[in-house]
Amino acid sequence: MAGTLPVPLTCELPPGWKAAPPDEVGAPHAALVALHLASRGQGFMPNITLTGRVRTDGASLGRIGDESIERLRESVGPVRVVKRTEVGTSEAPGLVDRPGLVQNVRIDATVNEQRMELAQSQFLLVLEDEHQPGKRAEVEIALTARSEQLHDLLEDFQSFLRTVRRATQDELGHEEDERS
Repeated sequence: MAGTLPVPLTCELPPGWKAAPPDEVGAPHAALVALHLASRGQGFMPNITLTGRVRTDGASLGRIGDESIERLRESVGPVRVVKRTEVGTSEAPGLVDRPGLVQNVRIDATVNEQRMELAQSQFLLVLEDEHQPGKRAEVEIALTARSEQLHDLLEDFQSFLRTVRRATQDELGHEEDERS
């Protein structure tokens, strides 16, 4: 079953990207998986995933980044951090005004029984629960592609990140109306 986010978010996919059922594409813990349709049939389809979890500890962004890398290692194998940068609102203008962490990593993976080097750009964000002090939402948004594809897709990823924000009460009510 697809994952859920600990805080309601809204976002818009860039042109050329399509949402896919997380369970069907091997990302059961993701709340959203988007695939780059133009890359179909090229051995690996680039994807954007959005996952989240509740945190009740005071972990720093660095520690949260380390935990993300460890989860990757456990699920896919060798991972190498290429660059890690803490960012603020001026770096990610569409996001809520909270600091975040950007990590660029290389992943040695086996995809369809073929070894390949994948690249991933992660944006990690921690949001405080306004109603429950000490409870925080960790949100991870990641673009994964073959190493040689990543550069060409970064603009789409940044465009996507600028649209991610907390859902308003009106948007939440509208979603409920659509489900009824």
